[in-house]
Amino acid sequence: MKRCVYLLILLISVGFAANGKVTLPSILTDNMVLQQKEKVNLWGKAAPNAKVTITTSWDNQKYPLQAGDEGKFEGTVNTPSYGGPYSISFDDGEVLTLNNILIGEVWICSGQSNMQFAMREIGNQAEQEINAANYPNIRVLRLSMAASNVPMTEAKLDGGGWAVCSPQSIRDFSAVGYFFGRELNQKLNVPIGLIESSWGGTISEAWTSGNTLKRFSEFQQAVKQMQSDNRTPDQVLSDYTQAQKDWFTKVQSTDAGFYDNRAVWAASDFNDENWKNIELPGFWESSVLPSFDGVVWMRKKINIGSDFAVSDLTIHLEQIDDNDIVWFNGVEVGRTEGWNTNRTYKIPAKLIKNGENTITIRAFDTGGNGGVHGNADGLKLINSSGAIIQLAGTWKYKTAVNFAELPTPQLQNGPNRPSVLYNAMINPLTKVRLKGAIWYQGESNASRADQYRTIFPALIRDWRTQFNNPDLYFLYVQLANFMQRKNEPGDSEWAELRDAQLQTLKVPNTGMALAIDIGEAADIHPKNKLDVGKRLALAALAKTYGQTSVVYSGPIYKSFVKAGKEITISFDHINDGLKTRDGSAVKGFTIAGKDQKFKNANAIIKGNQVVVSAADVSEPIAVRYAWADNPECNLVNGAGLPASPFRTDNWKGITFGKK
Repeated sequence: MKRCVYLLILLISVGFAANGKVTLPSILTDNMVLQQKEKVNLWGKAAPNAKVTITTSWDNQKYPLQAGDEGKFEGTVNTPSYGGPYSISFDDGEVLTLNNILIGEVWICSGQSNMQFAMREIGNQAEQEINAANYPNIRVLRLSMAASNVPMTEAKLDGGGWAVCSPQSIRDFSAVGYFFGRELNQKLNVPIGLIESSWGGTISEAWTSGNTLKRFSEFQQAVKQMQSDNRTPDQVLSDYTQAQKDWFTKVQSTDAGFYDNRAVWAASDFNDENWKNIELPGFWESSVLPSFDGVVWMRKKINIGSDFAVSDLTIHLEQIDDNDIVWFNGVEVGRTEGWNTNRTYKIPAKLIKNGENTITIRAFDTGGNGGVHGNADGLKLINSSGAIIQLAGTWKYKTAVNFAELPTPQLQNGPNRPSVLYNAMINPLTKVRLKGAIWYQGESNASRADQYRTIFPALIRDWRTQFNNPDLYFLYVQLANFMQRKNEPGDSEWAELRDAQLQTLKVPNTGMALAIDIGEAADIHPKNKLDVGKRLALAALAKTYGQTSVVYSGPIYKSFVKAGKEITISFDHINDGLKTRDGSAVKGFTIAGKDQKFKNANAIIKGNQVVVSAADVSEPIAVRYAWADNPECNLVNGAGLPASPFRTDNWKGITFGKK
């Protein structure tokens, strides 16, 4: 009997010990970096009302804490100047110890795909850079992509916790984040902790808390609806799938290009004389159809001689945003879904006529830019002998469905909803003491660039509030050059987004890395992430760490003066004078009079200023620089850093009022 009682007591004791063992949040692990010279939060869970003692090895200080009724405990510890490795123990009767901890500088790396762009994706230098990534004083933590309707306290992680920087741990980590952290580690000679929380293709308001977004009328209803949605994820997906099917059916029935399920606008004998002209390649938002999302049909007639059409042909159409169907002489020859996929279709010889032939494209664009984009010489027909017929130039077009009148269904569990990424990928981090944040995002907000002038600063202030750090340094990348280059001035959503980013420098403790010279016309994800990371690090060294001798910015527009037919521009951050990157004449300036029609301008560097004029603008009142998706521009300062795109006017752009 006594033996049974003894075993019962032993089992109960073991049960209490198991229940009382300290558990820590996913982001507190071995190998982590804590912010130096701060009061740093440590928290976790033990048995209800248990006493927990935290001991820090750098000073052997003990911090006694009491868990609450639900077992939660939280306290702060004092960190010294940088150093390590150290350990931290949590003792509730059973000791849990975190090892190999460093004290240094902690940064979060966030944004959309250009921040998510991994080291393994940077091109020819990837393997060399990855193999050299042995930096034991750099530590990395990467969050999994997750969305939530409500704020989460536990982060989902890729890789199981903090990792020492090595070829294995850095391969899938943000390239911008890594190069930024490596530069800081080398220049400051202190441990660096990098937390990546990014998701490609996402909008800034998804990364902003619901409380902040409720202050914006355009987001109030969406936030309220999301927070009150009690459907399960499976129900949400099922409802969305059905809504998509219903919507596609309605689009098809609304599209006048089809009749009785036949593509009548693709027929070779269809009369398109009343259709308007469009130049391809090119996005229609940037030319003939500003702000248009929907279905557009495009046609081109070409002459094919008997000597050319001796076999099957191949048609190359570069990329079509978003989806397409292509017909040749009324017969479908291919279709593709995905805006960033090159279109290449085979045309059987039996479809080809000697003489006039007709190519028809139906482009289906749900948002952002729409149209055929890429290099002009990439639009072509090729026969088996390699002979080419170029297809770039003037096509006919007609709109078929305007999605402003037929809105697309929205997936109610996806990442592009107000606050859902903040809830799942930022809120679990808000107890971490940070030095700052680096941010590369904006591409997905370009169609609402005017709105970005307010919601981006709101995100910065929101994070400072949520992290309880009003001085949190926030450094970001201005969008790189991208898309087809144009010879004449025009409107540009990307230029307006860059201008919104430039204006955000008015927010205290911010810095902007310029990338207008390192983008790629045909790739929204330029592979040169090394210079981006280094330029962010320059801003951190100068603005965050007070290294006043560091040149961290290219020329930033300051003011202008009008005198007759000339406008003289002054800049900040000239650093040993203005010059051009290639030593040639200044490129990228445009000028306008009261008619608000910009003309390519002559620009001359005079001392630390640029004098701008144009022969056909007699009374100029405004100047713009690098105002295009992919501008040809070459103004730099003495350190070789590029000048930021800017405008002297405040005229309404093509994104004004878009919500």
